[in-house]
Amino acid sequence: MAPPLLLLQNISARLGGVQLLSDAQMSVMAGARICLVGRNGSGKSTLLKIAGGQLTPDKGERVLARGATLRYLHQEPDLRGFSNVHDFAASGLTPGDDAYRVDYLLDALGIDGQADPGTLSGGEARRAALAQVLAPQPDILLLDEPTNHLDLPAIEWLESELAQMRAAIVLVSHDRRFLQNLSRETLWLDRGIIRTLAQGFGEFEAWRDTVLEQEERDRHKLDRKIAMEEDWIRYGVTARRKRNQGRLRALAGLREQRRTQTRASGNVAFTVSQAETAGKLIIEATHISKAYGPRKLVQDFSLRIQRGDRIALLGPNGAGKTTLLKMLTGALAPDAGQVRVADTVQMVTLDQSRDTLNPTATLREMINPGGGDSMTIAGQPKHVMSYMKDFLFTPEQAQAPVGVLSGGERGRLLLARALALPSNLLVLDEPTNDLDLETLDLLQEMLADYPGTVLLVSHDRDFIDRVATSVIMSEGAGRWLEYAGGYSDMLAQRGQGVTARSAPESAARKPAAKARISAPGEARPRMSFKNKHALETLPTRIAQLQDKIKAVQAKLADPALFSRNPAEFAKLAASLETLSAEHDASETQWLELELLREELE
Repeated sequence: MAPPLLLLQNISARLGGVQLLSDAQMSVMAGARICLVGRNGSGKSTLLKIAGGQLTPDKGERVLARGATLRYLHQEPDLRGFSNVHDFAASGLTPGDDAYRVDYLLDALGIDGQADPGTLSGGEARRAALAQVLAPQPDILLLDEPTNHLDLPAIEWLESELAQMRAAIVLVSHDRRFLQNLSRETLWLDRGIIRTLAQGFGEFEAWRDTVLEQEERDRHKLDRKIAMEEDWIRYGVTARRKRNQGRLRALAGLREQRRTQTRASGNVAFTVSQAETAGKLIIEATHISKAYGPRKLVQDFSLRIQRGDRIALLGPNGAGKTTLLKMLTGALAPDAGQVRVADTVQMVTLDQSRDTLNPTATLREMINPGGGDSMTIAGQPKHVMSYMKDFLFTPEQAQAPVGVLSGGERGRLLLARALALPSNLLVLDEPTNDLDLETLDLLQEMLADYPGTVLLVSHDRDFIDRVATSVIMSEGAGRWLEYAGGYSDMLAQRGQGVTARSAPESAARKPAAKARISAPGEARPRMSFKNKHALETLPTRIAQLQDKIKAVQAKLADPALFSRNPAEFAKLAASLETLSAEHDASETQWLELELLREELE
């Protein structure tokens, strides 16, 4: 059996007085697909940094196979010191690597290689960092939250790219679907110890629950044994005899065992403060449109949102999800059409940007801005410290500044603030960012029981499947269509997924074939009659297909079509898929023929 490419043995590490890792073990074989899971703050990123050589453990040994190449994706990449994005992405290459992959990856991820790194958003910086670690095609890839700040097309593209790579991959992610599709082995980091499951993430949660249930049974047995021994001391034979001293020492050992046991972290206790019940019709949008210059974000869109609906907005970054969300909630006026929000609506918004969090304010001040020891939650008075504990914050953190909180803790703080306010309409913009899987489960359960209405923007496919009753999908050029059900239902109705950004192969991505020089007296190569005819007629055909696609999209835009005539809806959706595929193929063929013409000329 071949030795592992990377081996961690007896790794221990403390951070801020907390024991994060205790004799942790990890073995990465060639071609492995490992997901590393655990609660927020359990030490996943610390372990990954140790594996990547970024941190030195307090104890233990890290062994990297001779000649093995390793790349580590930081959660917050640093692009300082590079004149442009291309130079940063190429900095991960080693002699012998294919420099062409940098151009290919930047193009596939939708990043301009000549852009100034200082002008990039968080999502763009994450894409550039992905290009940097993927370009060398290393033997080992360590990826810490690779889907953060990525839109659905980019996530699906990354998933496909990683599936095709030969590298051994270790993943840390909160995206269930991403982990299920890529992992074949699961490492569970819990209370400083790593437990290994020789199966992918799909089998992890049932296995984890079984382990925790067995722990509780063992703890119950230990408590019963201690109680029996204490009863013997009180009512049994005197313990002063020498032969009974051993039993006393055993009891002391049992008490010490119980005292030093580390119990699993509790779960967040979500309680949402509900406002008065709104009427049946919450929001009605009629033929609304919005454009910025020539760029159309929303075009002739109509929608009725009723009480109890849970609607997810999907589309690539820049498609206009936030713009549409603001128009639907009345925060932004449309250029055309009208939006009517019911007078009884009490809306609470959870913003992904976290700009509302003052880094210098204390945790207690942010949770209870009014001050005092009591706050009203779901119509009942509750002590502020008790409410903090519901979201897994300790009393010691009450006076800590918000700036020292981790990403997951800031996410829980935003949830605590939002759910404390009375509402009958929740607007959630990327609520799953940095939340651990257990907290996500409880958030999903809370939304399922919430009697009000939910508008949701998320790139988490599993979360959308579990929460949404319908999906509004960007179809491009400002067109939006509503599909019944969650993400998987949308795929079945639409007939295709949310494809990644792509462009037909061009001279920038595909090395041009060397032009053949004609010998003296030899006839110059020419395009065939068939290719020349296709080059002349394809633009007309492409325009015709665009008109047909617009006509079908206009019919599908009818929000009542699916409920009125499901067969007609399915027929139109299939027709749209066929027309779109033919349109893409025609454009690709025209571009290839145009390149051939230029090469021959």
